[in-house]
Amino acid sequence: MRRACVPVGIITNVCAIFLGGIVGALGGQKMSTELKEGLNMTFGIASMAMGVYAIAPLKNLAAVIFAVIIGTGIGLLCHLGKLINRGAMAMQRLISRFVSAPDNFEQQAFERTMVTVIVLFCASGTGIYGTLTEGMNGDATILISKSILDFFAAVIFGANLGLVVSLIAIPQVIILTILFLIAHLIFPLTTPNMILDFKAVGGILMVASGFRIIEVKMFPTADMIPMMIVIMPISWFWMQVVMPLL
Repeated sequence: MRRACVPVGIITNVCAIFLGGIVGALGGQKMSTELKEGLNMTFGIASMAMGVYAIAPLKNLAAVIFAVIIGTGIGLLCHLGKLINRGAMAMQRLISRFVSAPDNFEQQAFERTMVTVIVLFCASGTGIYGTLTEGMNGDATILISKSILDFFAAVIFGANLGLVVSLIAIPQVIILTILFLIAHLIFPLTTPNMILDFKAVGGILMVASGFRIIEVKMFPTADMIPMMIVIMPISWFWMQVVMPLL
């Protein structure tokens, strides 16, 4: 597939969060708790379905398993999840200078929830995976599918936090655009089989995210992000060095 010059997936995802935050702030209070919980469960199973779809065409299962283990180990040793949370806290402090907590929120609870939302929209494994995929081969499917989930998630958060949720679209578009441009540089160094293995690793990350959303198992998804980097050299090494020996 030809690489896209215009990041359609990123634009769609950013608009979904921006509009979802507005819709939630204006009318989200009418949503019942039962509806919100039901939608959240649906988000989880949708994320898992997207993950299974991405895993299916993988080329080298052993290379993918190696990448999952090694990449997650690197993330845990580097405390990547904590670093991402610190970055989100810095963004939250900047945003809070312009927007105060809603009347029904204590300041500390508001700040904690804001950090959670920033990580979800700006540094989720699915978002990073989808952006890199679009940057490498122009496939915006993952980000567009994620945009549907993010729109309704933004509506729910917007109902609780107000219009501040829409402001998260600003740091999000900056982060995803940088990743998109990096992916353009990586793509010429890849092969079709490497791309398939990369998609499989991203699919595993989406399945793990689905389990987190429905709170069945809290996988360290932020710490698992490095596996999307190490899969490239591991897949190449497996195809060029290991496979000829088997």
